[in-house]
Amino acid sequence: MKCIIVDDNKMARMAMKQLVSQVNDLELIAECENAINAWNILQKEKIDLILLDIEMKGMSGIELTQKLKDRSTLIIFTTAKTEYAVEAFELNVVDYLVKPVSPARFLQAIARAKDTVESNKQVLNIEGKEFVFVRDSGVLKKISIEDILFLEAMGDYVKIHTAQKFHIVHTTLKSIEGKLPAGKFLRVHRSYIVAINKIDFVEEGVINIGKIAVPVADAYRSLLNQRLNLL
Repeated sequence: MKCIIVDDNKMARMAMKQLVSQVNDLELIAECENAINAWNILQKEKIDLILLDIEMKGMSGIELTQKLKDRSTLIIFTTAKTEYAVEAFELNVVDYLVKPVSPARFLQAIARAKDTVESNKQVLNIEGKEFVFVRDSGVLKKISIEDILFLEAMGDYVKIHTAQKFHIVHTTLKSIEGKLPAGKFLRVHRSYIVAINKIDFVEEGVINIGKIAVPVADAYRSLLNQRLNLL
């Protein structure tokens, strides 16, 4: 995996560089002392993983992550502070490392990043297709796009609900969202994506699909109203 280190502390960058050098399949492309430099690199080169500090002058690590929310680049936060953990995981980062980072903890985070890369490969041929293959209990199973009711985030997994059953995939909702046909699916909550044509009715901020109720977050309500083609 191609990676970059982003940290405004030179000693912290050196420590992280030492950790990276011990992992054979990590290729360090650049060290950046601020998020703007990292952003410029990301516009020119495909980077698989960012080892990203949070508190930096100018653009913070969280602000950079928000700008990258529609990209496939994985992010591991590396910070001396613990208070950003909840906000970080709401952004679907791979891991949250608190400095000083031990070699064992670093390897654990890199393993999670590799698992994410592999799990992203489990969802195949979505865009422009009428089906998707998912890995379920070690077997690749074919699911028709038209059979999907909604998708639900569950930590490091996504539950794909159909009328008949559900499938659990080791991936992130963010990763799947970028591959689903935009005209057929809509994010309505940080933990839910729904198939628009499967919505029966919406009442008091809740979408009803059959007997299942899916919450709608305030941040997504306006977009939902636009897509519902209200009269």
